[in-house]
Amino acid sequence: MRLSARPYPEIIVRCIDLIDEIPVIIRLAKDILERHLRTLAAGLVVCTVFGLFVLGAAPVAVGLIPAPWDKLAHACVYGLMAAAIGLASGLRGWRMVLTALVSVILVGVLDEWHQMSLPGRLPGWDDLLADGIGGLLGVAVLGWRRRAVRL
Repeated sequence: MRLSARPYPEIIVRCIDLIDEIPVIIRLAKDILERHLRTLAAGLVVCTVFGLFVLGAAPVAVGLIPAPWDKLAHACVYGLMAAAIGLASGLRGWRMVLTALVSVILVGVLDEWHQMSLPGRLPGWDDLLADGIGGLLGVAVLGWRRRAVRL
């Protein structure tokens, strides 16, 4: 029988060693995320536009979200897209806001125009308004986050 200098089994010691490494792993993950944030944001924009135009053209998309909740869905999707465009652009200040808002409105106009050719789908100014409001909220949240990070 071998006497161990440690009072704990080897598996417990290894688990404790791994737990000690968690802050290093978190710091490394944060560095990687910050380094690739613009690429991830651009990927999110591409996936969102794909979802709007390709998945939105599927027959199952007709009446998927009932009124008035569809306006909230428009605002959330376009707000997320505006924030992602702002992050992906790498711009700051009013240039970022203008780029994100113009891009979101352009995608909204194209989406409504695309809906004219889809059976069961109707374009609407109210949808475009919800898209614009969502875009404004998205860039506002992005601006608020950037100011909070600087403080």
